[in-house]
Amino acid sequence: MTQSNLPQDRDGTASTELAVPARNDTGAPPGKRRALLLPAALLTIAAALLAVGIVPRLHASTELSQQVAAQRETIVDAVRPKPAPASQELLLPGSVMPYADASIYARTSGYVRHWYADIGTKVRAGQTLADIETPELDAQLQQARADVATAKANYAFADSTARRWQTMLQTQSVSQQDADSKTSDSAAKLAALASAQANVARLSELVSYEKVTAPFDGVVTVRNVDVGALVTSGGSPGLASAPGELFHVEQTDRLRVYVNVPQDDAGSVTAGTQVYLTTQQYPGRSFAATVARSADAIDSVSRTLRVEIDVDNRDGALLPGAYAQVHLALRTQHPALELPVSALLFRPDGVTVAVIGQDGRAHLRKVTIGRDFGTYVEIATGVTSTDQVIDNPGDALADGQPVRVAAAAARHG
Repeated sequence: MTQSNLPQDRDGTASTELAVPARNDTGAPPGKRRALLLPAALLTIAAALLAVGIVPRLHASTELSQQVAAQRETIVDAVRPKPAPASQELLLPGSVMPYADASIYARTSGYVRHWYADIGTKVRAGQTLADIETPELDAQLQQARADVATAKANYAFADSTARRWQTMLQTQSVSQQDADSKTSDSAAKLAALASAQANVARLSELVSYEKVTAPFDGVVTVRNVDVGALVTSGGSPGLASAPGELFHVEQTDRLRVYVNVPQDDAGSVTAGTQVYLTTQQYPGRSFAATVARSADAIDSVSRTLRVEIDVDNRDGALLPGAYAQVHLALRTQHPALELPVSALLFRPDGVTVAVIGQDGRAHLRKVTIGRDFGTYVEIATGVTSTDQVIDNPGDALADGQPVRVAAAAARHG
């Protein structure tokens, strides 16, 4: 090697050191290092892309598995049967009626001379409501009394004659037949006197009907009569009222209310059943009443029991003919359990409920419904107080279907 080919220093002298190629810290040349870094970078990028795509898929698959597992067990709400109340209020519509109700008719024919009571008038028993003028009846009574006087005279003569003939018969002064004839004539005259006296009594009774009186304490609700009107016994063709009713009187100090109790509750209604009335015109006020009597038989058409309720109305607050709501407090000696109506399933084979068993599955049971409390019903048979009954079960709920109570499901979640 010549000197001219050697590397020279800055001062132009030739350097004796040879040029050595540059190396990295690893000892590999730069080109080879780039060749090694490229596959590593590609592997890193590929791993990152796989992580971005696979991890969400794995997470979604896990959630889907959880949802499928949860759907296998139907989430339900459960309730436990509780004792039904011993007393139940039965609300029924009722019509208030007067305790006594009478239509007053004329029992004798004549003209109305005067009337004393108009509608709304409170009257006492025996109080005169109207006077009827009956001149023909008065004349008949006078004639009947004259007939009685004649019959008395005839009987007195026949009786004395019969006694005399009986005396003469003892001395054989007259025959037995003549004595018997006089005795028979005396008996006939006595019968005629009794008939005349009965006729006087009849006419006197009719004359007493000239005064129309109230049969009981009450109030006059109808007056169809006026002064000068012609009235006849049992009818009144001269009045606008076709039946001939002169007055109508109702007893209002005590009222009757009739209700029809359904057959299912008929056995709980007795004479000691507590009851009170409410009306729309007196909001917030109740009227004490008592069950007086019942028909003691179920009506074959309506399947109800006719019950009469008496109400003390001495203050006159209630009016006859008004509508009232009757509240009956029905009591039972052996109350059963009750469930909300929403827990019932109406299946073709009867009313059922779904009970959660120890195996975590729904089991359908047929039940018997007792009293109806509105949103709750009494379950006479089919459940116990320790049962867990599904509330609001779906119509598709099947027997043996896995279920889980909502609270338990929330804890597991």
